[in-house]
Amino acid sequence: MAAMKPRTGDGPLEVTKEGRGIVMRVPLEGGGRLVVELSADEARDLGDALKNVVG
Repeated sequence: MAAMKPRTGDGPLEVTKEGRGIVMRVPLEGGGRLVVELSADEARDLGDALKNVVG
């Protein structure tokens, strides 16, 4: 049986370019990370949508 590791803060938000895609790693409440791969167009659309919400 595998050892159980505590789920602590998994670090900051990270965005990196990997190959042709852009990979975004978002830390989640309660531990773990959401990993999303986006195209350049999708990343641009996400950035625009976030700017509209934040102001």
